[in-house]
Order: sequence, then structure tokens, then C-alpha cells
Amino acid sequence: MCLGATGCGGGSGTAQARPGPDGGTATSPEPATASPSAPAAPSAVHSGPAPSGPASSPPSAPGTRSGPLSGKTVVIDPGHNPRNHLHTAEIGRQVDIGTTHKECDTTGTSTNSGYAEAEFTLDVSHRMRTLLRAQGAKVVLTHDNDRPFGPCVDERARIGNKAGADAVVSVHADGSAAGNRGFHVILPASVRGGDADTSKIVGPSRDLGTRIAGLFVRATGSAPSNYIGGNTGLDTRKDLGGLNLSTVPKVFIECGNMRDPKDAALLTSASWRQKAAQGIADGITSYLNG
Repeated sequence: MCLGATGCGGGSGTAQARPGPDGGTATSPEPATASPSAPAAPSAVHSGPAPSGPASSPPSAPGTRSGPLSGKTVVIDPGHNPRNHLHTAEIGRQVDIGTTHKECDTTGTSTNSGYAEAEFTLDVSHRMRTLLRAQGAKVVLTHDNDRPFGPCVDERARIGNKAGADAVVSVHADGSAAGNRGFHVILPASVRGGDADTSKIVGPSRDLGTRIAGLFVRATGSAPSNYIGGNTGLDTRKDLGGLNLSTVPKVFIECGNMRDPKDAALLTSASWRQKAAQGIADGITSYLNG
């Protein structure tokens, strides 16, 4: 996901390309933000049986859903908006993320052939919605290509909070340098300042993110990132408003690097996107079922 004010694209040399505010990758890589502790490798954690609900099953009518996630609310946050590039002034305005101010949103990245991250995130989010509804969950999207831009990162957090979500996942894809491959899940750091206080969600979010990482490996066959997270598939950050302002368990997932040809071939494949959606949905289901 490419969100930085400095634009999209990967770094050079050995520097790590880091996502910018709430998901994007800055052209000038930032110094790595150290995680407070090294998490267990995701492939070895919480890789229990996957939920059985088929992606093609139609959702039950509201109020009549049944299944293992009945009574649970999941918020899916498709990163960026396909029309953000038409509203640069609006998405460039600063919003308060508690500890500082950041851009409302950014355009996101794309593959070299022009497949936009915002299109990818909506596609995977729709597939996740179908899978989770089939399990009985109430699913809310922060947007569904139904607004001219955004929502801003602070509003994305408020949507999850207002819904009283049991879990929130923000879906992205990275825009790093070619050769940088794999996925990583971004976890909230312990942050307190202004309206930001993640003290109650750090632990549950790590559990959610670790389960998603392990089951994403199993569903997709993709390896954890070889450039962020020390091959754990997990990264902890304190500069993302969507995490800082959340009062409910929330993580981001960078499903792969759109600027690497091998990862791009996966991200542009409908069958792989279905696997990605399955892996994320499986992780959410595992977390919600305890």
C-alpha cells in the first residue's frame, strides 16, 4: 500500500520501503520502526482448521444469519479509493491521528501495468465479505466505491469504533522495490496521545494479526515479507492513524508488493485474490472463535 506524502515506490540498496500514513509506501524509505518484541513465525501459530463456509454461499438476510460467527461484527477497510487521484486537495488535508497530523488519505500504489491498489483492495474486501457473511458475521465496509474520495484515515477508525467491531482489518498491497516480496500484517504499537490510546487493543490486535498471518500462509502459499518484519510476517507501527485511533482490535495487511513482477502476477490473479480473502477470513474466524 502506498500512502506516503512523498509518493509511491520502493527504496534502493538495503533500506526497507515502509508504508506511509495508513498504508502507503513512501518513495524515500523511513527508518524501520522496531517492534517491541519479536513475534513467533506466523506459519507456526494458530494454524488450526479453516472455516468451512464457501465463498459462493449467499449471505443470509439481516437478522436471520446463523453460523459460527453469528452475533459478531467485522469491519473491513478497503485501502484507498479508486478516485482519490481526482481529489488531491481533499485527500492531502491534514487530520489529527492523536500523536500528530497526517494526510487524510493517499492514492495508493499500482502494479507496473496499472492495476491499482484501490481496485485490488475492493476486490479482496468483497470476497472477504462473502466468506464472513457465510459464517454468520455482520460485515461492514468502511467504503464500497460509493464516495468520491476517502474516507479519511480518522473516519476509517471511527467507523470501526462506532460499529463496536469485534475485529477490523484494513486491506492493502505494498509499493516497494522489485525483489521485495511477500506479505506482512501491521499491528498497533502502544500509543497514547490526544484521542489516541491503544492500550486496550494492543494485545487482542496482536492475536488477530498473528492468526491472520499464519492462515494467510496456508491459504495462499505466499511467504512472509523478506524486507519487513524479520520474516515473521508481522510489523508493529505507531504512525498510522487507522490503528492509533481505533478502540477495537484492528490490523492492516499488506498482501504483497505490487512493484515486484512475481508478486504482481499473484495480486492480479483472481484465483489468488480468492485465496488471499480466504486466508484473511480464516484468520478473523480463528480469532473470533478463540
